[in-house]
Order: sequence, then structure tokens, then C-alpha cells
Amino acid sequence: MRDMYEVLDRWGAWAAADSSGVDWQPIAAGFKGLLPHGKRSRLKCNDDDGIMIDSCVAQLRKYNLEVYEIVVAHFIFGLSLREIAKKRKCSDGTIRKRMQMAEGFVCGYLAMFHLQNYASA
Repeated sequence: MRDMYEVLDRWGAWAAADSSGVDWQPIAAGFKGLLPHGKRSRLKCNDDDGIMIDSCVAQLRKYNLEVYEIVVAHFIFGLSLREIAKKRKCSDGTIRKRMQMAEGFVCGYLAMFHLQNYASA
């Protein structure tokens, strides 16, 4: 089983490095003006994985915009879950539960994506 947090963290590093071709700045409207993780080195996924995870995260946006914004704020902009909770005026536990929901969604979507590719091969 994958560590989805690590998968999303590598995707976030990939997306923050402008590899995705998506301008993330205006997407997370509640977090405008924040800069992506600084110059510290982070492990990034490769372009193929990044594009695949990007599509999963895009589906998450359609399913639950609030959870999507938490994922973007945490993995791309580098806000801690506590900072996100403070900004949204809710508990850390609430944000952690929503992050678990996001991880489960992306994991399920990736599994479905792999099954489709396997079936077409």
C-alpha cells in the first residue's frame, strides 16, 4: 500500500516547481499571496506521475472544493495543518480528517486509474 501523504507531498513539490503547467496561485482563493515552499529541496515525482496525480486532485476539486483547497494549501503552498485550521477557524482535528478524506479519495482514484490502464492493455 502506498503512503498517500508522501505521494501527495512529492506531487506538491512537483506542482510548486512549475512542472504541472498549472498556475496554482489563483486557484486556492483563500490562500492568495502565499508563496510555495521556499528553495529547500523536496523530493518531486516524475512528470508522468505528476500529471496522473494532478488529474486525481482535479477530480477532488469537483467532488469537494474545501478539501481540495486544503490539499493545495498544505502540499503546494506549504502551510501546516495547524495554520490552515487557524485560517479556516476550525480545529486541527477537523483539518486532519479532511486531509485523510483527500488521501483516501486520491488513493481510490489512482487505483481506478490503474485498473482502467490494466484493462485496456
